[in-house]
Amino acid sequence: MGERADMLGDWRERVLSDPELILEDRDLMRALIAANDRQMGGNIVDMRGIAMERLENRLDRLEDTHRSVIAAAYENLSGTNQVHRAILALLDQPGFEGFLRALGTDVAGILRVDRIRLVLESAEATETSAPKVQKLEDVLTVVAPGFVERYLTGGRDVPHRSVTLRQVGDSSGVIYGHAADWIKSEALLCLDLGAGRLPGLLVMGAEDPHQFRPSQGTDLLTFFNGVFERLMRKYLA
Repeated sequence: MGERADMLGDWRERVLSDPELILEDRDLMRALIAANDRQMGGNIVDMRGIAMERLENRLDRLEDTHRSVIAAAYENLSGTNQVHRAILALLDQPGFEGFLRALGTDVAGILRVDRIRLVLESAEATETSAPKVQKLEDVLTVVAPGFVERYLTGGRDVPHRSVTLRQVGDSSGVIYGHAADWIKSEALLCLDLGAGRLPGLLVMGAEDPHQFRPSQGTDLLTFFNGVFERLMRKYLA
């Protein structure tokens, strides 16, 4: 009994000298409040206990929101770094062929997509045949005039944005080839290649059906698209 009294006395002195030992321990505070409620009996309304319970619930919600904000900020920072690295990989290329090869290899790896295809319309192409560009067929697809608009809208008379995120659409075999069997979502970046030139399309495909969704933000891809457009105009000039 004497030893127990010494322990309680020591514990009491520590708490009195440093109350934060208890105040910062939520589980311990909750246990003390519950013990106090039991001592008061069930017929007494403890307004302080109700207020503390509400404050605890608010604190839990604030902590959840705080974690969500931090996670979103980290994801946004990570995405920004990816886009910057992808742009630098393109800027490092001395020629157009190396530029396109880097697009299908280094840039695809940095952005963590399974396929990147550059789709260019050509007056020499038809619905059933198109010229092939040797050594670049794994990244460059040449299509007939009007294909880009039809692929973006599905043949409907609807407006489209500069960046579209969606599930894989019809005619995907023209773009992805055999990979169309397993590419499930895509990002479509419309390319304005300058006055007098047919439009183009930069397509990023992913096996994950949820990697690109219409509900996602497109700011970073819009920025990437703007840089890519300017580089393409420089090479085409």
